Order: sequence, then structure tokens, then C-alpha cells
Amino acid sequence: MLPTHTSSEVPDVPVAVLPIGSHEQHGPYLPLATDTVIACTIAAEIANAYPVRTLPPVTISCSHEHAAWPGTVSISAATLHAVVRDVAESLARGGVPKLVLVNGHGGNYVLGNVVQEAHGDMALFPGPEDWEDARRAAGIETSGDGDMHAGELETSILLHAHPELVRDGYETADHLADDRRHLLTSGMTAYTASGVIGRPSLARAGKGRDVLASLVAAFGDRLAALQQ
Repeated sequence: MLPTHTSSEVPDVPVAVLPIGSHEQHGPYLPLATDTVIACTIAAEIANAYPVRTLPPVTISCSHEHAAWPGTVSISAATLHAVVRDVAESLARGGVPKLVLVNGHGGNYVLGNVVQEAHGDMALFPGPEDWEDARRAAGIETSGDGDMHAGELETSILLHAHPELVRDGYETADHLADDRRHLLTSGMTAYTASGVIGRPSLARAGKGRDVLASLVAAFGDRLAALQQ
């Protein structure tokens, strides 16, 4: 989760990777830090394949729709925006002009605006297309829309990368709520009592492995675009 290199060991590369997660409920079988763990896992796999510098994660973000469940903690979109901009400016002063935001939480909508405002010096990864390609490559059966939270995708990634974090109960926790048109107004409680929206019973470690492999391959194009 945390980079352990010393100052003299920091790689001399122009691109840094910032994992951004959340601290929010993920049903009764995945930890509050699920999105942070996933973002850090993706970032670590990227760093093993490409010349990038990994940063410690942002562990609390915009999880207001999950506020009804114990343990969820949020910051405002304005605060997240400011944190990312401050990190980018600090990196630039230190000779690292490019930053990739590896986002593990779908509710961090403001990150798209931060990237837009960076005028080519920042990228957001994975994007919706990257996730969809990874789902297909891994044989994820639930659609991206149906597999919204603590479902087949997230549980599969943790079963592969951090199985010790997955509690019992995901095999019987399926719950679908495809029509969520009032989610931002009403929050998650309008659509799920457990906090789950998806089919975690279909999760398998092999699917999580293949999702990560697809994302690592897709990152190459993102890195090339950022360095143009």
C-alpha cells in the first residue's frame, strides 16, 4: 500500500502514479478500504511493467452516497480537487511533470475535471473503456452497470490480490438494482439494504488476475498519450 523506497532510491522518471481510493462500506464481506486496495494494486502492477513512480494513496474521497452505513468517511469534491492539484504542483517542482490518477472509486467524478484542467499533464486511469475491456477479457458475467458496488469485479480482484481481506458471505450476497436514476439524490439506501449492488457470487480469483492483466496492457496507450 505504501512505497518504501528511500529518497536516494526514488526512480528518476517523468511520470508519477497516484492511487485514489475511498473509505466506504462494501457490504459485510469486503473492507471499507476496498477501493484504496484496488487502486494500489493496479498502481503496483503498472509500476512493475512501466517506468513510473508510485505515490502513497489518497484513502478518503467522495463517498457521500454511502454515508448511511457505519464506517464511511468522505471529503468534499473541492477538497479532493485541491489535494490532487497540490500533489501535481509539488511533483512538478521536483521535476516530475506528469501525473496519472489511478482511481478506484466511481464516485470521484471531480477527477475528470481536474484532468481536463491540467492541459495534457495529467491522465485518469482506468477509464470506462478500460474497465469494459478488462471485464470482457476476464469473462466477468455481470454488466458494468449491474455490477456497481461490491460485486463480481471488485470481489474477484480482491480474491486474487488480497484474499485474506474477503470475509465469508459474498457467495450469497447478490443484489441487482439496475435502475438507479436517483442515486445522487437519494443515496445507496434507496437501492440496497446490504450495500451491495452486483453479483459477488460469480467472483473468482482467476477473473481478478485477468482483469489486472488487461488493465496493465491498456495502460501503455495512456502513458504514450500523456508523454506526447
